[in-house]
Amino acid sequence: MPTARTLRRVLNVWPPFLFAGIRVLDIAGDWRRARVVLRRHWYNRNYVGTHFGGSLFAMTDPFWMILTLRCLGRDYIVWDKAGEIEFVAPGREDVFAEIDVTDAMLDEILAATAGGGKYLYWCHAEVKTASGELIARVRKQLYVRRKNASSVADIAS
Repeated sequence: MPTARTLRRVLNVWPPFLFAGIRVLDIAGDWRRARVVLRRHWYNRNYVGTHFGGSLFAMTDPFWMILTLRCLGRDYIVWDKAGEIEFVAPGREDVFAEIDVTDAMLDEILAATAGGGKYLYWCHAEVKTASGELIARVRKQLYVRRKNASSVADIAS
């Protein structure tokens, strides 16, 4: 498994991020936080000149799954199950997102999966300008389960 620093470097040259203008500013060494920026360029604006909504969602997309998986360790399966975005204001400048994995989140997941069952957890983040203007709210639902022989078959249910 790569270090947080290595993953940040890889994601910054990963084509879906690179060509969307997304940069990973930091991934904490303890895998508890990621900070991401979506720079506004001519090639990532929509028809009316604001940030393309897909890029706003993409800038947060992989982080909850990756961070949660790294925090829980190899004994857990963590998959993205669902996602949604609410556009609040047009993005006309660089925007930022912070994705945090909290102790409360991990405690809830560990308690809910202690018996071996699956657990669906909704994560939340906000996309904001440097001055703090809210541009979008993003939610991702994680599927989490302790590894065992039957867990892969249950993912689809």
